Amino acid sequence: MPIIHLISLILLLTLSNTPSKSSSNTEEIHSETSIKKDASLYERLKSHYPDVPNSAILEMAIKGYQKLHQELENPNLVIIDFSLPSTAKRLWVINPIEGEVLLHSVVSHGRNSGQLMATQFSNRPESYQSSLGFYKTAETYHGKHGYSLRLDGLEKGVNDQARNRAIVIHGADYATEEFAKATGRLGRSLGCPALPSELSAEVIDLIKDGSLLLIYGNDQSYLQNPPLLQP
Repeated sequence: MPIIHLISLILLLTLSNTPSKSSSNTEEIHSETSIKKDASLYERLKSHYPDVPNSAILEMAIKGYQKLHQELENPNLVIIDFSLPSTAKRLWVINPIEGEVLLHSVVSHGRNSGQLMATQFSNRPESYQSSLGFYKTAETYHGKHGYSLRLDGLEKGVNDQARNRAIVIHGADYATEEFAKATGRLGRSLGCPALPSELSAEVIDLIKDGSLLLIYGNDQSYLQNPPLLQP
């Protein structure tokens, strides 16, 4: 059995209270118990960590995780909640198998997405806005921002221009809580989810090479019809 399929099966059995089922019933398990599993994971996280993504966002992320489990080489899950202000810690790295929050941080949005709040999103090159949706993390490299992580957008018309736009995860001096305290908001990027420089390498090493990232925001046109989650 491929290792990532085994990891997915462990996830399904760990997060539900139902007896173990064979791999041939995996799709049936996904469809019948996804809400229950998501709620269970949320409660497990909430019982151990004071601040976790809300249950609706976590449910959305887990649905994408389940759908793509055979393509994910890294089992960690990343959630960014751009419905929160940039002064809040709105990035989580989660191990959904163990029910652990591995890291929690502030993260910047694009300069043309908004000031304190990210309200505008775009897939267009040179828009300098953040893009929503599901991504898969890719390879690392060293560029003008130092150690950085490339992202591949998985949803056509939503974020599939990420490579062309050079939307990557990197560290930045403007993406710190100290900067936010001084200015009332985090600094903004050209569309990249930028992290505090002192944390960026740790985050990148946790999520590089094939983990799932969900960037969530208040955009009803996307939320009502996320391409990845369609049948």
